[in-house]
Amino acid sequence: MKEFPDVIAWSIPAFVLLIVLERVSYLLHRDDDEVGYGGADTATSLAMGLGSIFTDLLWKVPIAAAYALLYALTPLRVAEVWWTWPLILLAQDFFYYWSHRGHHVIRILWASHVVHHSSQRFNLSTALRQPWTGLTSWVFYIPLILVGVHPAVVAFCGSVNLLYQFWIHTERIDRMPRWYEAVFNTPSHHRVHHASQGGYLDRNFGGILIVWDRLFGSFAAERERCVYGLTTNVGSYNPVRVAFHEYASIARDLRAAATWRHRIGHLFRAPGWQPAPGAVRAAGPARPDGRTSSAPG
Repeated sequence: MKEFPDVIAWSIPAFVLLIVLERVSYLLHRDDDEVGYGGADTATSLAMGLGSIFTDLLWKVPIAAAYALLYALTPLRVAEVWWTWPLILLAQDFFYYWSHRGHHVIRILWASHVVHHSSQRFNLSTALRQPWTGLTSWVFYIPLILVGVHPAVVAFCGSVNLLYQFWIHTERIDRMPRWYEAVFNTPSHHRVHHASQGGYLDRNFGGILIVWDRLFGSFAAERERCVYGLTTNVGSYNPVRVAFHEYASIARDLRAAATWRHRIGHLFRAPGWQPAPGAVRAAGPARPDGRTSSAPG
């Protein structure tokens, strides 16, 4: 079995150090109360990150088993040599884009990913606010397995992708050089992604590269100050509520649904979708805790 270093685990000390340094920078150069760190918010982000370490270990077993089976069935093999690694990383980032986009426009997937968007602040600790139900992304990388990329290589490239995205969760960096902004994901692009106002909703899904958003019509440049969080915020710092609030909202909508068509819609249509007025039971559905998608396509 191939083994690669766990780049995320090895990076945890650096994550903590950079969070501390960013926090100190706000203390030394105080901005208004809408930016920077909040004690309860940061504690929730850290709790979500710690919890995801343990839950990911649980999801890793069935995912690894499924990948191993598919890899054994395909006759194709991609060798790990110097010139294939950039291509594999590029392909992984391409499928990450579609995974990320899917998690914004399909509600049952959004129920997992919404955790990462639940903070109304944007700082390096936000990068650690990860879901505890991370069993929803693996299917998007099946094509890599089927063309012969080893499952351990897919996992390693995914870790590299996540590692890159840590530093873009900050307001302390305004803009990178123009050529870099044109090709790569940056703090400016990712601030837009975490914003909750209309023109910014469901934009800039790229992981390492922003070129996918430019190619597939989901790019938006940062032009006005971002308002972070959800269109309907959670209103709680309780990690359990943050982790599962959208699943609870889906359950309420499923109970209130009048038909199976409506139930399927609540699961697989965009966050915020509701059947036409008068098409639900008298009790009516609860409003979802999440954003109403405006993604193109």
